[in-house]
Amino acid sequence: MKTFVNILTLNFLVFCLGFVLSCNTDDSDPIVLDNNISNTDDSPDDNSNNNPNSVNLKILSLGDSYTIGQSVCETCRFPEQLKDSLATNIENSSFELQLIAQTGWTTTNLINAIETENPSTDFDLVTLLIGVNNQYQGKPFSLYEQEFPELVNTAIDKANGDIDNVIVVSIPDYAFTPFGGGNASISQEIDQYNEYAKNYCEVNNISYVYITDITRYGLVNPELVASDNLHPSELAYSKFVERIIPVALEKI
Repeated sequence: MKTFVNILTLNFLVFCLGFVLSCNTDDSDPIVLDNNISNTDDSPDDNSNNNPNSVNLKILSLGDSYTIGQSVCETCRFPEQLKDSLATNIENSSFELQLIAQTGWTTTNLINAIETENPSTDFDLVTLLIGVNNQYQGKPFSLYEQEFPELVNTAIDKANGDIDNVIVVSIPDYAFTPFGGGNASISQEIDQYNEYAKNYCEVNNISYVYITDITRYGLVNPELVASDNLHPSELAYSKFVERIIPVALEKI
C-alpha cells in the first residue's frame, strides 16, 4: 500500500513539473503586456524626457476678447488652435499656453494686467493682438501710439528677450458683423490702428500677421461670426491660425 502511494506521489510531481515547463515555454509574455497597459502617457514618446530631440515649448498670448475667444469654446479660440497646430507639426513636443486677455481690455488694461500677472520671461512664442477696444471706446489714437510700442517691448521681454519670438496679429474688423452693420467708419478706424501696428512692426523687424480681411466676409458668410453676432467664430479663428502657423513654425 505504501509503495502504491509513493507511485501516485511520483506521478503527481512529474505532472506538475510538466505543467510548469509548458507554462514557461508559452509564446505569450504577460510582462510585456502589462507594460503596454500601464503606458497611459499622452505624449507622443513615453521616453521623451530621455530623447535629446524632444521639445517643451511655452506660449504666451496677450490681448482682449479676440484672444480669450469671447462666445466660443476654450479650445476654439485662436491661441488654443495655434497650440494644437504646432503640436501636430512638431514631433515629440509638449506645450504650455498662458493667456493674459479679457473682453473689453484696452492697451492700458492689458499693460496693467501684465504687471499684475507678472508672467515669466522664458516663453518660446508670444502673440499680441490688441487695440479694438481703444477704437470702440473712443480713446485718443495717441494713446495707442504710446502704449502699443510698450506692449511690444513687454512681449519681447517675455519671449526670452528675443524679438524673433514675437508675433503681432492685426485687429479684426467687427463692422462686418450683424452688430457692426457694415459701418464704414468702423473699418476706417480699424485700418488706422492696423496700419500703425504694421508700420511699427516693419520698422522694428517684428513679425506681423494680417487677418483682418478674413473677418470682412462676416456679413456674406455668417459662419465666420460667433453666436453673439459680434466676435469671430471657431471657423474664423481657424483661418487666423492658417496664416499664423507658418510664421510660428519658423520661430520654433
